[in-house]
Amino acid sequence: MNELKFIKYITKRFSAKKPVIKGIGDDCAVLEYTKTKYMLFTTDMIIEGTHFSKNAPPYKIGWKSMAVNISDVAAMGGLPKYALVSCGIPKNKSVRFLRDMIKGIAKICKKFNIQVIGGDTNASGKVTVNVTLAGEVEKKCLITRSGARTGDLAFVTGALGEGRRKHMHFLPRLREARILAKNFKINSMIDLSDGLAMDLARLTEASKKGARIYKSLIPLSEKSEPIDRSIYSGEDFELLFTASKPESKKIIKRMGKKEDLPVTLIGEILDKRFGVKLVEDDGKARQLKPKGFAHL
Repeated sequence: MNELKFIKYITKRFSAKKPVIKGIGDDCAVLEYTKTKYMLFTTDMIIEGTHFSKNAPPYKIGWKSMAVNISDVAAMGGLPKYALVSCGIPKNKSVRFLRDMIKGIAKICKKFNIQVIGGDTNASGKVTVNVTLAGEVEKKCLITRSGARTGDLAFVTGALGEGRRKHMHFLPRLREARILAKNFKINSMIDLSDGLAMDLARLTEASKKGARIYKSLIPLSEKSEPIDRSIYSGEDFELLFTASKPESKKIIKRMGKKEDLPVTLIGEILDKRFGVKLVEDDGKARQLKPKGFAHL
């Protein structure tokens, strides 16, 4: 059973009930909180051999363990607040290794004003770090995967293709997400943890839509992998979002005035019957298969 099928199976087993507004199937769970805000919950685990190498610096392991969760909160338009951190550590690891890992967690928490309020530790065959992050979002700013509309334009932040090189010390796009959520009507958003192809498939499936993405418009970093690999390779942790054409014009106009919103138009949302297609440089459209970084 692959990851997508496993998540579908879990979703059928556990249906959301009040005060849960949105349960399994988005970057964060959404709960009723105050009159003007929702509470956000997310959790992500990183494991030696799957998400980082055996020789990865412990400081960067700590940083990434928190960063991947902050990216989830960003994708919902929210702000991270409180974290629980659980670690599985091999017995042969030194005290210095543990301290350096905690320094990485502490550094990124300080940068994003997050309090670590608890967790757990256990002996483990491989280094494993699991973070549960709670946050909040103004009700008017909440963005989900399922809100894309036919006719929306699709954008990504930053540039793709360098995830495998930079994934251990990436900076979550929280600032950009908050600018978008507070200043524009963003219909849908997801963070690109598993690759553009896979996460676009998740967004369109949640929204019951199709999409057309233009290969020539996809922004690549200077040291990116070839584009045909960059689309599937994952761990870019940029944001993919959609907005109506009138709202997109406002976003593009803002980009021309300020440099705090590095986004690129890459395609459009279509009716579901058209599927998800990638338009090649010669103008021909081919099916974009939902494959990417594999966790299972």
